[in-house]
This record gives sequence, C-alpha cells and structure tokens, in this order.
Amino acid sequence: MNYLAHIFLSGNDDDVLIGNFIGDYVKGREYNSYPPSIKKGILLHRRIDTFTDRHKVVHQSMSYFAPKYHKYAGIIIDILYDHFLANHWEKFSPQPLSISKENLFDCLKKNYAILPERVQFFVPSFIKNDWIEIYSSVEGIINVFTRMSMRTTLPDQSEFAREVLRKYYIQLQSEFLTYFPDIIRYVVKQQGISIPLRNNEILEE
Repeated sequence: MNYLAHIFLSGNDDDVLIGNFIGDYVKGREYNSYPPSIKKGILLHRRIDTFTDRHKVVHQSMSYFAPKYHKYAGIIIDILYDHFLANHWEKFSPQPLSISKENLFDCLKKNYAILPERVQFFVPSFIKNDWIEIYSSVEGIINVFTRMSMRTTLPDQSEFAREVLRKYYIQLQSEFLTYFPDIIRYVVKQQGISIPLRNNEILEE
C-alpha cells in the first residue's frame, strides 16, 4: 500500500519502477516471467518490505494502532508513511512530486499490458483519482481506511485511527523522518539503486 515510498526508492529506472510498483502482486517465483530489469524492481520491493518489517521505529509506529488493528497495523503504517512522504517529498527529492507522479502514470500506461491482472483492475482509478494526492491529507487517509474496511478484511476502526493521529501525529511524523533516511541508505548502499537526492549527506549518516 505504500506506493509513494516504492516510487521514490526506485530511482530513475522506469523498469525498476514498474517492478517495484507491482511487487505485492507477483507471488513466489512468478518474477521470472518478467524482463530482468522489471524482475529487479520486484525483488527490490520484497527487500524493502523485509527491511521495513524489521525496523524498530516502524514497530513503534505500529504499536499505536495495534490495539484495534492488530495484525493489520502494518498496513496502516504503510499508508501513513506515504502520507508523511507526500508532505516531506521536497526534503528528500530534488524533483517535484507532481513530476514524479506524472512519470509513474506514464509508465503505468505504457506498460499496462504486462501488469498483473489485479493491478490492471485498479490502475485506471489510481491515475484518474490520483490516489497519491488523496494520501497527502489526514482526511484522505482516514477515508482510505474506511473504504478498505468495506472491501477487505481491514477492521473498521477509522474513528480510532483518527484519534490516534490526533494524539500521536507529531510523534509518528518524527518516526517516519527517522526511518526513511535508513531505508534510503539501505536501498542505495546495499541494493545498488541510484536515487537522486535533495541532499546526499543523507547517505553519510
């Protein structure tokens, strides 16, 4: 669900971007049916998820939502961290978010035929309704939680989520700003992805 983070962490390679975007929808060794550069993005997606799942700060963020969301707290944090990235995009990227979004939309359109069927199903709405823009506001992500609870097994706890955000928003934002430089360093240094950065000092910390 954290589409924006995966977009950023793909760097400037459009094939890696596509692979990273569809990563949740390619199971097992199905990645072998894709071209090498897209396969690279799929595997990158999995490694990002593994790194994130093990990060202590992410676990701290999840703990605020766990009393009601339980095992789904990680999904909530994926979406919430995209919210913070959308609002702090220029802190990390030299390219405006609007341009990065348009590049993604163009890539999805050009590669529509090779997207997994489940991705093909939602991509038109993803582009038309600009889901990334929706993630940028608190009200937008609360609405996402509500809609997800209607069509998935996510618990219907949107009012609880709203209260948690009211109480812990600044702390959650701080936790995101601690986590995200860590994932950038991991992707650049250990996965060999070239990411244009607003400030390369991030890599030296």
